Amino acid sequence: MAEVLVARRRLLRGLAAGAGAAVLSGCDALSRKPRFVSALALAEPLSMRVQRALSGDRLAAEFPESMVSPLFRPNGSIDPRTPEYLALKAQGFAGYRLRVDGLVRRPLELSLEALRAMPQRTQVTRHDCVEGWSVIGKWQGVPLAHLLDLAGLRPGARYVVFHCFDDLAGDGSRYYESIDLEDAYHPQTIAAHRLNDAPLPVANGAPLRMRIERKLGYKHAKYVHAILVVDGYAGIHGGRGGFWEDRKYDWYAGI
Repeated sequence: MAEVLVARRRLLRGLAAGAGAAVLSGCDALSRKPRFVSALALAEPLSMRVQRALSGDRLAAEFPESMVSPLFRPNGSIDPRTPEYLALKAQGFAGYRLRVDGLVRRPLELSLEALRAMPQRTQVTRHDCVEGWSVIGKWQGVPLAHLLDLAGLRPGARYVVFHCFDDLAGDGSRYYESIDLEDAYHPQTIAAHRLNDAPLPVANGAPLRMRIERKLGYKHAKYVHAILVVDGYAGIHGGRGGFWEDRKYDWYAGI
């Protein structure tokens, strides 16, 4: 079974990387054909159902601490320059507040101290990047399920959207990502504030980032300042559920 899962992960990673490269480079003639792009979009829900059926409720692999990489490779944004982030960084994130809002009964606004005082989960897991590299790190944070239970979901809640401080596109927009409630309530989905027994470094998403261990790396939003519960994401930014998804990456991104 382990060999099957590894082979499946390699196949999915290769397909995702190939699709992303084709779209972003603009070199693939098919990627410029509306019918081809529409066909890929229609196939995505089926792909998600197949991946979810194969993964079930399983946990992502966890590893002994002896396998932790001394340097967790950063990627994407590594030092946001947005004004609101720079102001918080200058204060050592003392003024940071995580907002949990949207389709909830009790909106929350939580300091780092409050998050650290909540029930914690520690896990040693592997980060799989769509570019093909992996690295193992030890994470500590608050289970997202705990935050959602504190806030209390209202009828109609279907997705959780993470809003971030970084402007990866350099156009004044902000990074965002989303998952459904099944992944939000997975026990390994945490809002992490520590990496390898130290406060989360800026390059890796300080002061708070998501760890969604059954997903490819671009789903693990960094520099998170708001968690919004919504009934859909079609009206948010590009309407596809995330920064990279708006650029034709897969929304589900399971591994």
